[in-house]
Amino acid sequence: MDNFNEFDSQATSPNREAGAIISHALEIFKNTFLYCFLAVVIYFLLGFIIQMITGFNSQILVEQIKDSGGNINYQDIIAAPGFAAYSGANFFVTLLLAPIFVSLIYVANKSNFKQSITVSDIFFAYKQNFINIVIYALIAQIVLTISFLMCILPIFFVMPFFLLGYPILIFEKASAFDALKKSFNIAQENYGTILFTAVLAGLVSIAGIVLCCVGVYLTMPFAYIAMYSTYCAYFGAPKQLE
Repeated sequence: MDNFNEFDSQATSPNREAGAIISHALEIFKNTFLYCFLAVVIYFLLGFIIQMITGFNSQILVEQIKDSGGNINYQDIIAAPGFAAYSGANFFVTLLLAPIFVSLIYVANKSNFKQSITVSDIFFAYKQNFINIVIYALIAQIVLTISFLMCILPIFFVMPFFLLGYPILIFEKASAFDALKKSFNIAQENYGTILFTAVLAGLVSIAGIVLCCVGVYLTMPFAYIAMYSTYCAYFGAPKQLE
């Protein structure tokens, strides 16, 4: 914690209510939109490159699902040309890119403190607790994937336990397991509010998919801004990192 600057009274923290947290996050998201957009563009460009290398064509798979009326089975998806190679490569690339999205939490804090933001800030997490961020991302990805495969619904009840982990990793330099434990404890004590916050943040984040998938470029990073606002609500606005 010795890398913190003096507290800036301009920073704001929302009340511990889902509506207040989401409103706080939306205001910051509006002010950091270009950096959020850039992070998503980097992610999708690398995903496109992986598709080219592995030979997997997601558009063909989407068309097959549409033609089948949504009745395509899991075995058919796995059997799609290049799918296995793409899934494996994408899994590891997603882990390595996790710090870019986690860096948006740092960007959100700079915005909250009315400090200037630079493009290099979206790579901040690569030099701030990188290993623990990747470990935490791996744990979260495994748990959330399992929850998703269990008819999707359980993922909504699991999300709250991971909501505060990334801000804790960034601002407190905690280990992955300490961050998970602290996030779990706060979520357990305030489950209703954090569940509602996570659901609202998730709905905003996936809203772009409803808009013919194009809008996902605009909304996907919102979940990370919401994580920051939730952290502010329960711990106060953290002093800015150098």
